[in-house]
Amino acid sequence: MVCGRTRTGVFLGEEYGRMNALISQFLDTLSLERGLSSNTRAAYESDLKAFASYLTARGVSAFNAVTRKMVLDFLMSEKDRGLSVNSISRRLVAIKVFFRWLQQEGMLDRNIAAAMESPRLWKVLPGVLSLKEVERLLAAPSGDGAGAVRDRAMLELFYASGLRVSEMAALQLNDLHFDSGYLRCLGKGNKVRIVPFGNRAREALLKYLNEARPALLKGGTSDRLFITIRRRPFSRKGIWKMIKTYARRAGIEKDVSPHTLRHSFASHLLANGASLRVIQEMLGHSDIATTQIYTHVDQGRLRSVHAKYHPRA
Repeated sequence: MVCGRTRTGVFLGEEYGRMNALISQFLDTLSLERGLSSNTRAAYESDLKAFASYLTARGVSAFNAVTRKMVLDFLMSEKDRGLSVNSISRRLVAIKVFFRWLQQEGMLDRNIAAAMESPRLWKVLPGVLSLKEVERLLAAPSGDGAGAVRDRAMLELFYASGLRVSEMAALQLNDLHFDSGYLRCLGKGNKVRIVPFGNRAREALLKYLNEARPALLKGGTSDRLFITIRRRPFSRKGIWKMIKTYARRAGIEKDVSPHTLRHSFASHLLANGASLRVIQEMLGHSDIATTQIYTHVDQGRLRSVHAKYHPRA
């Protein structure tokens, strides 16, 4: 019987032994069929044994019982341990190749890892803003000048909708539907999605459209929703700089970017009871596994400061 211990010293018995035997069989097959180098084999072995140890310590006795959430929980626990994104990406690659082999050998009913995105695409999740920090950021554009009114509307809409910066920059006037309270967005892969926005964003947008935008256009015209003082559409870089400026003005020490607001939007919704499927649809994620990274936010801390679902709805 093959036994082992977890990184915390917990003894592992027969379940780990069976998993370890399958890992060894997989590595032997891969070495013979693909001429796996000794270094690659050692790396795969380390990755898969760490995963098996993680599963067994949590009562999972077979790879066929593994869910996507378990894989994500494992990867996020490795991130919390301080592993680099490259190392976590390699761990997922090992799991994906291993699970594909298990399915080919008839030992896996369904390969749950097949469509999972590499953590390389996740990069490093931006820190979520607290409600107080969001309030300070959204209040940072002060005054009734055209630029301040426009910037407040843009910040409100970012937090109300969770749009990507490229999607915000591309918004046109006819994408807004005030009667129904939603906007139409062209996302990745030219996929159109419908995203609701709340009353606070609606008020800020109407003030911008009625007062600030005509002043910025100075008699000119543009189909683009947000424009600069030079009557040009906002660029992604321009939006990024705008948010950085107001974050500093609001006294927020975190590294704040457009994606920080998107991350805060999703995290706050999830912490207050919104389902992953709904958040997935609003964010435009093709794979719910991508959305599941938000389940690792400290929900208890967020829950104490947020109203039902979304504080500005």
